[in-house]
Amino acid sequence: MRNLIMPVCIAVCSALIAPSLAGSADDLVARNLAARGGSALTAVGSLRMVGKMTVPGGYEFTFSELKSRATGAVRVELTLQGLTIVQAYDGKEGWQIQPFEGRKDAARMSEDEARALADEALIDGYLLASKAASKELVDLGREDVDGTLAYKLRLTQADGDEFTYFLDPDTYLEIKIVEKRRIRGAEQQTEYELGDYERVQGAYFPYSIDSGPVGSTQRQQITLDSIEANVGINGSPFAMPSVAPASK
Repeated sequence: MRNLIMPVCIAVCSALIAPSLAGSADDLVARNLAARGGSALTAVGSLRMVGKMTVPGGYEFTFSELKSRATGAVRVELTLQGLTIVQAYDGKEGWQIQPFEGRKDAARMSEDEARALADEALIDGYLLASKAASKELVDLGREDVDGTLAYKLRLTQADGDEFTYFLDPDTYLEIKIVEKRRIRGAEQQTEYELGDYERVQGAYFPYSIDSGPVGSTQRQQITLDSIEANVGINGSPFAMPSVAPASK
């Protein structure tokens, strides 16, 4: 019996492992790029996304995000009851306006917060930017994600931040991302579930993003109504507003 079981186990295990061995990290990234639209994606120079964000407690914000490939800049706005939160990165530094905290003037972000926003500015996403010398990408095989045996990749930046990607085995699109960052000395882990991909000028983007701290039931959901590619950018929406000097 044992002599019969061992060959069967070896054959089954080899069948399970083979897809992972066949799909090296570089191969999976190439397949992901092709799935996202290939040259159509890299041709997107700017992106505007509009929709809503629902947060714990049932509060619903109007959501908008603007990105520029040329400057590596991003601006996010969340509006509720006439008050607008602004978070932006101009390609060099991050800043924000937090009216719900009683702050109406723009204030610079910490270096950690700005770095996270700089990653958000990448139109292609950080996985497709993984060939940069400062990043390490490892194929971790496959893992079950809500019944889907997804490909698993881990991207580590030079600063130590980690991003674990789960790719759909049929489409090679991201269905889940777990990111681990250090913000002001404390480690934070956040997971994102992506879905409802649609084509925008030949490239695919998710219209639904559900996120929250790893291990927590507290979730926020972004549901997009529209995504526009290669939009015109008027003025300097990414630049930090100057603060008027206090009157004497």
